[in-house]
Amino acid sequence: VSFVESGGGLAQPGDSLRLSCVFSQAVFLEMGWFRQAPGKERESVAIINYTGSRTTYLDSVKGRFTISRNNAKNTLFLQMNSLKSDDTAVYYCNTNPPRAGFWGQGTQVTVSS
Repeated sequence: VSFVESGGGLAQPGDSLRLSCVFSQAVFLEMGWFRQAPGKERESVAIINYTGSRTTYLDSVKGRFTISRNNAKNTLFLQMNSLKSDDTAVYYCNTNPPRAGFWGQGTQVTVSS
């Protein structure tokens, strides 16, 4: 399966962005958004189960980010509100736990005034 992320860009602090991840076939697993900032290890940002009934978030994004999925369209979303400079990173989607062969190109999010 392949994942293609989109929706990133340049934003100012306080702005919103919506990331999308389209997968090439149905994924009947937990999915997640992950991010990697320059000089830092990749970290898990948000996780969602297959039905969407359970989500978990990195503490620093709780209340600001919302993960969702549309299984009929093989798409995963990440709504990011109240963006901060610390959110600057390349964002990836993957299964949870992530599988090495499934990493896509990611989408760059830069938050700067």
